[in-house]
Amino acid sequence: MAEHILALDQGTTSSRAIVFDRQSKIVAVAAREFEQVYPRPGWVEHKPAEIWDSQREAALAAVEQSGLSWQDITAVGITNQRETTILWDRNTGEPVANAIVWQCRRTADICRDLRQQGLEKDITAKTGLVVDAYFSGTKVKWLLDTVPGLRQRANRGEIAFGTVDSWLLWQLTGGAVHATDYTNASRTMLYNIHKLEWDEEILNWLDIPREILPRVQPSSGVFGNVVAGVLGDRELPIAGVAGDQQAALFGQACFRPGEAKNTYGTGCFMLMNTGEQAMSSENGLLTTIAWGLEPGKVEYALEGSVFIAGAVIQWLRDQLGLLETAAQSEELARQVEDNGGVYLVPAFVGLGAPYWDMEARGTITGLTRGSTRQHVARAALESIAYQSRDVLAAMEADSGLKLSLLKVDGGAAANDFLMQFQSDILKCPVARPDVIETTALGAAYLAGLAAGLWPDKNHIRQKWLLQRRFEPEMPQSTARELYRGWQQAVARTRKRT
Repeated sequence: MAEHILALDQGTTSSRAIVFDRQSKIVAVAAREFEQVYPRPGWVEHKPAEIWDSQREAALAAVEQSGLSWQDITAVGITNQRETTILWDRNTGEPVANAIVWQCRRTADICRDLRQQGLEKDITAKTGLVVDAYFSGTKVKWLLDTVPGLRQRANRGEIAFGTVDSWLLWQLTGGAVHATDYTNASRTMLYNIHKLEWDEEILNWLDIPREILPRVQPSSGVFGNVVAGVLGDRELPIAGVAGDQQAALFGQACFRPGEAKNTYGTGCFMLMNTGEQAMSSENGLLTTIAWGLEPGKVEYALEGSVFIAGAVIQWLRDQLGLLETAAQSEELARQVEDNGGVYLVPAFVGLGAPYWDMEARGTITGLTRGSTRQHVARAALESIAYQSRDVLAAMEADSGLKLSLLKVDGGAAANDFLMQFQSDILKCPVARPDVIETTALGAAYLAGLAAGLWPDKNHIRQKWLLQRRFEPEMPQSTARELYRGWQQAVARTRKRT
């Protein structure tokens, strides 16, 4: 009997594939990086063909490394960078332009126009989202408005829109499936998260034809079959799909209202389960669909989205040359006793929650002749923790709940310095699980539930294992003083000239 799940984890800078066994253990991992395209300041693009090629190569490599045959794979699960927008020709399957990445700020003017028209309140009420260039809706409008002849083709039903999950589904099924799940639909700024349908009013406001939209399905269930020869030598059911942050929430077994996780990837995303209640935010957070396991029924989450987290370490490495490897950031940070008064606010693409300031740009404050690259590396790591505290404060205010434990995952969760500092700044225990690849694990669980590999959520909860727990150690007065310095640095970043 086949007892393994292949999870496809399509991220912002790389495509990963992980094979999990029935005990939720990792059998094999493979990853392929792909090009980041920056046509103008604040613009970020990906080449859709590279997304697909890198994901397919990673999948083939993972199964080969596992020593398994394709007969041993029960099903495929997909998790993906959210909001990134792709339009393609339904007949040829060719993209009409590069993908516009979630980080891209090119549609800031469209968002400003929507707010000036007084539409933000209605859009937020329907979608749970703020009006921001982060989301897919204005990206779709921008493409339809700027690519010659594209709107006419879209109106004729010749064009398909999708977030990255839809693009992968299309490729895996040979163009047979144009679909998405509840979680990804809820990130488009086009989907009514209460009625669970594409919102006609918003489509009209953005002049987006309904014909281009994918079918929306539960996050766990068969979407279609991988065509034989695309990955392996047989058809495989694609049985689970979820946006990366919702998949991580599921993979962390945060199934009860009030349970929360923080994922440290390119960005940083804190989600708190609010159950069947869609809880509105008064403090700059998003209301989003956590998952839906059956048609017409979903659970919700509050989300705080930080645009730049692990990406600030990549910036130190790739743009400034201060690091040889991302892992070196921890070594450098430990070489100094404190940040030396240096704060780095990585607002490279604006600030996300709870500020939602599209105009803010990155700033380093507190530099003196005594500042070293160690101080800058430490300030970069600390910025990730400070931004997470900003989000948690808003989350506790909205929910009325005091967090007793924060589960963490993602690549930077392996950084012990960062996790300890996070616990100190939050004044809350931080729990790192045995498997920090919880985004892929969540996709595997969703697919495995539909395929019968795991019976229910209670069974999955029992599989969560603690690897290390970090307790607050810093004096509260010191933590307060450091955070006050961060708030001052953010204020300078946002100050208009």
